[in-house]
Amino acid sequence: MRIFKKQKAKSFSIPPLTQEEDLFNFLPLPICFFDLNGKVLKINPTFEEISGYKKENILGKTIEKFFRKNEIRRIKEETLEKGSVKGRETTFFARGNKEVPISLFTLLSKNRKGEIKGVLLGFYDLTEIKKRETELKEVRTALLNILEDIEEERKKTEAEKNKTLAIITHFADGILVFDKEDRLSLLNPKVEEIFEVKSKEILNLSLSQLSKFPNFLPLLELLKKKEKELFRKELKLRENLILEVSVIPIKAKSEIIGTLVVLHDVTRKKIIERMKTEFVSIAAHQLRTPLSAIKWTLKMLLDGDLGEITEEQREFVNKAYRANERMIKLINDLLNVARIEEGRYLYKLSSLSIEPLVRKIVESLKQEAERKKIKLEFKKPKKKLPKLMLDAEKISLAIQNLVENAIKYTPAGGRVTVSLKVENKEVIFSVKDTGVGIPKEQQDRVFSKFFRGANVMRMETEGSGLGLFITKNIIEAHGGRIWFQSKEGKGTTFYFAIPFFQKVEHS
Repeated sequence: MRIFKKQKAKSFSIPPLTQEEDLFNFLPLPICFFDLNGKVLKINPTFEEISGYKKENILGKTIEKFFRKNEIRRIKEETLEKGSVKGRETTFFARGNKEVPISLFTLLSKNRKGEIKGVLLGFYDLTEIKKRETELKEVRTALLNILEDIEEERKKTEAEKNKTLAIITHFADGILVFDKEDRLSLLNPKVEEIFEVKSKEILNLSLSQLSKFPNFLPLLELLKKKEKELFRKELKLRENLILEVSVIPIKAKSEIIGTLVVLHDVTRKKIIERMKTEFVSIAAHQLRTPLSAIKWTLKMLLDGDLGEITEEQREFVNKAYRANERMIKLINDLLNVARIEEGRYLYKLSSLSIEPLVRKIVESLKQEAERKKIKLEFKKPKKKLPKLMLDAEKISLAIQNLVENAIKYTPAGGRVTVSLKVENKEVIFSVKDTGVGIPKEQQDRVFSKFFRGANVMRMETEGSGLGLFITKNIIEAHGGRIWFQSKEGKGTTFYFAIPFFQKVEHS
């Protein structure tokens, strides 16, 4: 059965630009809008540029022109079913059948009456990211070959060394190599550009000697922490320069003989991410107002404020009310994610005991647990808990997310146990369930945005996949840590710990 039915072609005209269309046209991401037949109705200049076609050669044509037919059909079907597709890696076919790797997103567009107008489609070009990943792997392998047992293997590796040095010299990222005494033994021209120095000024200097150069201070603070390995740690070097720093130990026969530091400039990427976050925030705020109006109108109908309704009418209105509530929750989750990415999430910190907050949430969820025939239990801590610096609203949201998930994914007859304890100058919260568990191969993605386990999606089709991402950021903003233990088919235990004297991320 075809989901996208053929519709009679209609002529269309372009109205005057609105503020949203201004944003549409000037976004640096390729974006297009197509109707339910797949006919492209609108594109922005970036889409025109990356496709290689003129605007007049795209408008009115089918979106299948740029994608594999089976893939775009699945994407359209999923968009109709779920309302959007986010982060799907696929291939975009530009002019001349040029293949461009992309990360695609879609959003179902509706008018004020709730009628579907079409699909908004945009994507990120992953070409440079894929290229950078390959280059970084090549350089790391080459450098390990150079520095491993130089004296014994000098003649054998000389040719490889020269080749690698040429790569380093022309590499787009900054490369620094420190020996085991933490002296700078190698750097490439990109480092000179980043730190605005000459190689002869800094070569063979120790970390303490490099501190005489002000531009090096943020990097040195990071390196002095003596972490064994770092991968893509964000570092703001200057107001207009943001780097991702990777620190990799160089080993020879299990002995660390040096440290490789790779500096990748992500300033432009961060600007684009900020624009994306602002776009999501604006869109979410614009959607929340009409959704709230719909909610209260439906509530008035259900409460009989607008006159009596039949049971059949009540059932339909109830369904609409629940669907609207899910949409409001999604909008709130998106706004929370936007605030997290903008670094302005915690704002009402005070000295509190966490136990009353946990007890209140457990009590509020007992009715839902009983409805599902699940035993929900709170184990009182054995000794009095110290007070913590908490944002009560946000920490309550984190606790509620964890307990609700445990109830949602535990079958009837199961048990959910919530507990608090003090250990090693930390207050540790845990919620243990006897539910479906998390597949082992998916456990490293649990705290990612929009992730939902394959097994729970079969049980519960609804959900945004943002709850655990938000929870993790709330705990870490309080100076804490979060982790879990899980076995598929046996259950899961989520933990978080907040130290007594935590360093809180104020915003």
